[in-house]
Amino acid sequence: MTSASPRPSRSAAAFGGAAPVVVADAAELRAWRDALPPEERLGLVPTMGALHAGHAALIERARAECDRVAVSIFVNPAQFDEADDLAAYPRPLAADLERCAALGVDLVHVPDAADVYPAGFGTWVVPDAVGDVLEGACRPGHFRGVLTVVLKLLQRFRPHRAYFGEKDAQQAFLVRRMVRDLELAVEVVEVPTLREDDGLALSSRNVRLAPEDRVEALRLSRALAAAAAAFAAGERDPEALRAAMRAVFAEPGARARLEYAEVVGVADFLPASASTPLPWRALVAARVGAVRLIDNQALTEPS
Repeated sequence: MTSASPRPSRSAAAFGGAAPVVVADAAELRAWRDALPPEERLGLVPTMGALHAGHAALIERARAECDRVAVSIFVNPAQFDEADDLAAYPRPLAADLERCAALGVDLVHVPDAADVYPAGFGTWVVPDAVGDVLEGACRPGHFRGVLTVVLKLLQRFRPHRAYFGEKDAQQAFLVRRMVRDLELAVEVVEVPTLREDDGLALSSRNVRLAPEDRVEALRLSRALAAAAAAFAAGERDPEALRAAMRAVFAEPGARARLEYAEVVGVADFLPASASTPLPWRALVAARVGAVRLIDNQALTEPS
């Protein structure tokens, strides 16, 4: 394990593979954090590893806005509702550390489950009804696990800003509200979803798609595009937008198994009605082969 002493600030030109500090122990992490000059701004990018270009966008945004950038890599067992899904989640730690080095990350925190949830752990962050719909309905207890680990990471790092991807829109909404409700001294920054050239949202789960399922996975982005096109054409009935998404999964030959196609109000993340103030967000989740994927699209009036 490397020293917990902070390194001097580096400009973007200084990046080039310098290894970040890597710590597993919470006490060592806190020592590193305590040693940072008080005037330096720290940005945190919480991840479960298997880093891809979407994560790189979060890190690059943090690098542009903060003096120091830290990344956490922790496959959080508390947010998985299926043991097989947890076991199959990719864990290419060596490659992740190489990517962090190339992106100029200052520190990577790689705790194990016993460090995050020690013996006797019994305190959880439990959201209200918004945590029980959509992802919360499909994955009971998911957001209890997400919010608890995010709170613990925010307590450990004490960052000025924490960066999350818009692909996990419900998660970002709940994290932002937790920060507000618990009066945490951090700014939550949401970064737009990155996509493959064909529209598939980048996800660590994409590597698990069988070749024959890769094209089928595009139904998620196609469904969102159908809702966005109807909205742009003037449709303001949320149920009609939901139907446009469902229709993509009902096409002859479709194999993706739709779990939900929903439109919510951005202000409360609850299912939208015609009277719900704009902007809205369309969300979709489906299983493609053995892989579960999610995606979403903002529905806003043209500026």
